[in-house]
Amino acid sequence: MHPGIGIALVMIGCCSNVFFLELLIKEIPSSGNIVTFMQFLFIASEGLLFTTKFFTVERNIPFKNYLTMVAIFFVVQVVNNYALNFNISMPLHMIFRAGSLMANLILGVIILKKEYKISKYLSVLMISIGIAICTIVSSQDVKGHRKAGVDEGPPSEEDLLHEYLRWCVGIAMLLFALFMSARMGIFQEQIYARFGKHPKEALFYNHALPLPFFIFLAGDIWNHCVLFSQSAPMDIPIIGIQFPKMWMYLLGNVITQYICISGVFILTTECASLTVTLVVTLRKFISLIFSIFYFKNPFTLYHWIGTAMVFSGTLIFTEAFTKTRDAIFPPKSVEKRE
Repeated sequence: MHPGIGIALVMIGCCSNVFFLELLIKEIPSSGNIVTFMQFLFIASEGLLFTTKFFTVERNIPFKNYLTMVAIFFVVQVVNNYALNFNISMPLHMIFRAGSLMANLILGVIILKKEYKISKYLSVLMISIGIAICTIVSSQDVKGHRKAGVDEGPPSEEDLLHEYLRWCVGIAMLLFALFMSARMGIFQEQIYARFGKHPKEALFYNHALPLPFFIFLAGDIWNHCVLFSQSAPMDIPIIGIQFPKMWMYLLGNVITQYICISGVFILTTECASLTVTLVVTLRKFISLIFSIFYFKNPFTLYHWIGTAMVFSGTLIFTEAFTKTRDAIFPPKSVEKRE
């Protein structure tokens, strides 16, 4: 498949996915569990039909190796989405997830005993400082937002402390998910080194095996089904009927999540790792900009400084600038050999 299709799917699917997620979170901040469940159910159903063909296709990776991977993946997805229920804004959520290289390097040094060039450590330091700046400034936004609320009178010191502590829990959840995601990446790297890369198979089992665990979240999911059904109706022009808007937002989120994942799959199989990194980084930046301006999320000069450090650090870590320069202007030694 042409790489351009993968790039288009990532840009359209992933950016649209964040858009629908923010629509959901703006209306009902606690929607994380139902969103995660529906995403898992849809992707697992697609994999059952087209990847495993109802389990008639033999697995390439032993079942027991998926259990650890699936447990980590399930926890990461649930914690990431549930963190949005703790006064975490979507821009801050995206900035944290863009800092995955920091967690990868730290765990790579601790677990795999890897050694990196000085430039890698400096880039991760930039990412860490950038996330720290955005986090500190966002903590002030939480206080300011509470002070601005006048519907129920000025909040007491106890209310402010409660909201601030909720925000701290959300930050702790994002940090936990960040490092757990990096740990899963290391585990996947070790598994793929032994059995080869089979991303479509892994995608199915990562989403299918955790489905029974949602029984523990059944009460919360059902409550949100009721809330979604009670949401304001939305016109569907093609069909000519009305449907609760929260279900329409959720449908859009689930479909675009599948498009996003499919695009990343195409990129990883058809393009160099540099291209994948550049496309995914650009997608995250576009989603962040859109979230700031369309949803009018608070974003100060300090947020911009922190964001610039995070994304610049990411590009430096992947040596994107150097590799792009070498691709446009090949080194003289290469020209002479040619």
